Amino acid sequence: MKNTITTKLALILVIVMMITLCSCDLFKQTTTTSFVAEEEGQVPEIWENATYTKDTELGEGSKTFLFKVDAEGYAITFTIHTDAETVGAALLALELIAGEDSQYGLYVKTVNGILADYDVDGTYWAFYENGEYAMSGVDTTAITEGQNYSFVRAK
Repeated sequence: MKNTITTKLALILVIVMMITLCSCDLFKQTTTTSFVAEEEGQVPEIWENATYTKDTELGEGSKTFLFKVDAEGYAITFTIHTDAETVGAALLALELIAGEDSQYGLYVKTVNGILADYDVDGTYWAFYENGEYAMSGVDTTAITEGQNYSFVRAK
């Protein structure tokens, strides 16, 4: 009898865990999916101050990389040409990012004219390399040909 109860409880626990994992995966998919809302006339309000609202090619130089800006589910991609050594140096030179120097490096507050200020509204710019959270700051990340870099406004 005790063994049956233990087995049933274990089965219920496994089902609850599976539902939780599926829910987390669904949440991840819905929060990281970007859409091109402009085609539908639905550019989020936060993009009103953006410098660019469509995919754009910028700069000159021997190195090329893609740089994506994603805020409020709307995203655009820049093709960046530069001779800079780091992603941060290239983006600063093109005035695509701005921020404050800190003991940890550049704290990016503005990307493409869009502000994210944790002290004001709990938002910040998360830096990604090839879709993965970057292991270094934008100002120390060396440009690697073929890599894709992005900033996602997160809360």
